[in-house]
Amino acid sequence: MSTLWQNIHYKMLRSGNRLNLLIGINVIVFLVINISAIVEQLLTRFGGSIILLYADKYLNMPAYLPDLLKRFWTPLTYMFMHAGVLHILFNMLWLYWMGQIFEEYLGNKRTIGLYLMGGIAGALLYLLALNLLPAFTSANAAQSSTIVGASASVMAIVVATATLLPDYTISLILFGPVKLKWLVFVILVIDFLGIVGANAGGEIAHIGGALMGFVYIKQLQKGHDWVGGITKLFKSKPKLKVVSNNMGKNTSDYPRQEEIDRILDKISQSGYNSLSKQEREILSRASKQD
Repeated sequence: MSTLWQNIHYKMLRSGNRLNLLIGINVIVFLVINISAIVEQLLTRFGGSIILLYADKYLNMPAYLPDLLKRFWTPLTYMFMHAGVLHILFNMLWLYWMGQIFEEYLGNKRTIGLYLMGGIAGALLYLLALNLLPAFTSANAAQSSTIVGASASVMAIVVATATLLPDYTISLILFGPVKLKWLVFVILVIDFLGIVGANAGGEIAHIGGALMGFVYIKQLQKGHDWVGGITKLFKSKPKLKVVSNNMGKNTSDYPRQEEIDRILDKISQSGYNSLSKQEREILSRASKQD
């Protein structure tokens, strides 16, 4: 058991893999809440679970503004909650598959930032829709509606990957090779058609996350890295001796931002296979740069 915990601890916190950290947080939160709820129900005569009741009330995000003001932390916590085994399974599989492609071309420094921004964008669009659109306000839907799940965050990474690499091809069971742009197009159409269904709030949040992923990559290709800008705010300044020790280092080893932007534009227009060997090496060096 100790070896298993050490392996989990290493993969989440020591390996530097942001996907492992995000997936680990989601799985741990899900298991802690649901295992505790099962034990509670086995040991009590109460028909339901107080643990699940309070988790839904205080960790899922409500659309009703008075409730949201009292539980202002839920736009962050909801994106690490899930409504069932299949819900978390499919979200984590999509996050793992698409996140690997995303990090292969852009490094792992942006994954967590985009995950959080996608979740917040999904929450914002959900909040606006439930409180402003006549279809929802006429039925006072916001008063009883909440959203839960990492889907908006995952959609941000999925759409960002497809926007950066539209012609990247993956193999799907029963369908064979499919380009990312067509796969994401179908997913978005399904989400849009579900806006008037039983999970309207969830589908709206998906679209919000997708919009964030698309806009983020378009801004990144213009040289505006929103995630990088946030990261720099919390990055400690190097000490004088560190600067002194690196005076002789060849700065040409690090690609210029203009060169990276040009390569990202070329990938967006012509696909990754259009890159020369030198351009691929530049992109690889940039993805490893702190």
